[in-house]
Amino acid sequence: MTRREWLAVSPGLLLLNCSGNTTRKAIEKPPEPVTGLYALYQMYRFARTWTPDLNVFRLSSMHIAEVKTVVGKAAAWQVQFSSPALAQERTYTFSVYDESVTLRQGIFADAAGPLSASNRSFAIGEATTDSDKAWDIALGHSQKYSAAHPDIPVSWILESDRQTGTPVWRIIWGVSAARSELSILVDAHAGTYLRTFS
Repeated sequence: MTRREWLAVSPGLLLLNCSGNTTRKAIEKPPEPVTGLYALYQMYRFARTWTPDLNVFRLSSMHIAEVKTVVGKAAAWQVQFSSPALAQERTYTFSVYDESVTLRQGIFADAAGPLSASNRSFAIGEATTDSDKAWDIALGHSQKYSAAHPDIPVSWILESDRQTGTPVWRIIWGVSAARSELSILVDAHAGTYLRTFS
């Protein structure tokens, strides 16, 4: 091929290469938020390399502005697992998006620490109602408030109920229970409404 022929073909090859990259980028789907139990089980499998006797102390949703909001789901979740055998607890984080240096896509573990005296944990199999189902139940008891405050972010916490010891979802209108005007407890095992805090 002569130099003149090569120069004539080069722009076409460049265009072909660029369109290939564009197609690849277009095929990549944006990150999707996930339910709480989905994230919990991913972290549970990962954490079993630390210790097999895992219990769940607390699972919390985390907001990431770059990932679309879907009620009942979150872009990131954080769990505290406890190990009675080791007398330790350890935090794991699951994220669908690289939000920052400290919150990256995938599953990451913090260093283990001593088991706190206030740790009220439960076996993972006790929680059978997922966060999206808990949202549907909570919405049935908060439709008026939710409709009047559509821009308030909703957060989820899964932990043992202080009264019964069973796992419960706390659905919070706001980023924390302390600053929320409304939150609802849903039994995470039976899938039933428990009570409202306002």
